Amino acid sequence: MSDTYTRTSRTTATRYRERMHYDRALAHAILDEAYDCTIGFVAEGEPRLLPTLHVRVGETLYLHGSSGGRMGLSARHGEVPVAVSVTLLDGIVYARSHVHHSANYRSVVVHGSARLVTDPEEKKAAMAALVDKVGAGRAADSRPPNRREMAETSVLALPLEEVSARARSGGVIDDEDDLALPHWAGVLPVRRVFGPPASAEGVSAAEPAYLPVGEQPWAVAPVPLTGRHVRLEPLTLGHAARMVEALGDDEVWQHIPAHRPQTVDAMRDYLARLLAARWTGSQVAWAQVEPATGRVIGLTSYHDIDADRRALGIGHTIVGRPWWRTGVNTEAKLLLLAHAFDDLGAERVFWHTDIRNERSQQAIARLGAVREGVLRRHKQRPDGSWRDTVIFGMTVDEWPEAGRKLRERLAAG
Repeated sequence: MSDTYTRTSRTTATRYRERMHYDRALAHAILDEAYDCTIGFVAEGEPRLLPTLHVRVGETLYLHGSSGGRMGLSARHGEVPVAVSVTLLDGIVYARSHVHHSANYRSVVVHGSARLVTDPEEKKAAMAALVDKVGAGRAADSRPPNRREMAETSVLALPLEEVSARARSGGVIDDEDDLALPHWAGVLPVRRVFGPPASAEGVSAAEPAYLPVGEQPWAVAPVPLTGRHVRLEPLTLGHAARMVEALGDDEVWQHIPAHRPQTVDAMRDYLARLLAARWTGSQVAWAQVEPATGRVIGLTSYHDIDADRRALGIGHTIVGRPWWRTGVNTEAKLLLLAHAFDDLGAERVFWHTDIRNERSQQAIARLGAVREGVLRRHKQRPDGSWRDTVIFGMTVDEWPEAGRKLRERLAAG
């Protein structure tokens, strides 16, 4: 197979020929990155446009539709001539003159005859591929269509034969006479950004790892971490009821910048706020669980994640009173430190604690962290008073010795 598509009269540019490309890999990359497309076709003698979802499987583009829609009905009688367009907008170009305003973009246009997919196995595979496109593994993590749903859905297959890609990148192209004009000129980048997922009513499962979360320069995710005394599992709303039971003591919340949630609904709201922070890249949280019984012990998190400096905090740690002065807290911190330094390649880990919380300061110091200073009037407590925050830190150079001592302490205990 050639690395390029063959030019035809329908894919040959008449203007800006330098922007036209026939590279197969480029066209595939654009089709794969885009989630939606627009199909153009003729129905009842009139031009029609249909926005829909697509997925590329090899050299076939599968298009999603409804069996009762005009596209699906048109394809019942044989192949349908179509044109499919996909565009990714990368930037808006501001020029000094009106006519030179432009856009940076990548686009693909496919011409051809689309056929209705009637083979049940091909149709199932195409529908699974469409679902997997929004998250690798989603097809296996959701119910497949039943017979009625299969009948109501149409899938069209379009061979990738007449394909052209068009792209513009770069900066402003102004006429030389306009360069002295006082108007601002430049490029405004445009990017697709995914926001935090909103769980449907009644859902207690964790947000799956395959959800697209945008650019992740330093992917910090709440992966399961298991020790002898404690297991850290990604926090979910399903932990709320057991969290109320484990943390039902005001003293446990004494130095936490929040009031104790006293009902399951209040705890769900509290956990939902922690979970939402994951999708802004600022915090990821775990439930602490007793390995032998599965009983929830408390919660902990990475916070103030700084991808540029590869630094993060360990905190927002709440442990039920029955597990105070046991190996739980030490082992949980060891698991988080090892994951940060050994797996994520962190340069620095730090802790923030209330200056009044002497027990926490002593516990952090025993981890091998260095007291670095105090941020005065740093945060407000739930009662409205201002707290001074003590900062402890540990660098990647200090971690090996600190880790060795922590493991020795746990083994001795």
